[in-house]
Amino acid sequence: MAVDYDPAIIGRVFETTDPLPVTAEMVKNFCSAIGESNPIHIDAEAAKKGPYGGITAPPSFAVTFRNGQHFFQHVPRYGKQGFDAGKDVEFVGPIRPGDAISLSSHVKEIYEKTGRTGSMVFVIVRSTLTNQNGEVVAHVDHKFMNRT
Repeated sequence: MAVDYDPAIIGRVFETTDPLPVTAEMVKNFCSAIGESNPIHIDAEAAKKGPYGGITAPPSFAVTFRNGQHFFQHVPRYGKQGFDAGKDVEFVGPIRPGDAISLSSHVKEIYEKTGRTGSMVFVIVRSTLTNQNGEVVAHVDHKFMNRT
């Protein structure tokens, strides 16, 4: 069975969020929540001596940014059931207090696989995180699986 979809959907940006300001408190609270103790993320004096010259958020902080309220309206669905099949994150640059992060999302890929339980369609939605300078800081690929 070939997956039926309009190829024009691949790569089309369907949502861009408003910039979300990053604060030192947000980074500190995130580090506390995940048990991160690296001084470059929590200690301003130690971070000055680090590779970025100041506090940076841990790479996993990138997954805390959310798509907008209409995100799931644009994700193609196949079959009756589906679920979030995970995320892959590519870290490109540091996220710092004072940054304003925006997400731009598009369908990256649609493909079919057959597993033990039958046919499945995977939809990969890529969210690109950019800072206030237009610099890409991360890509987050959201994987959705649907049973056909």
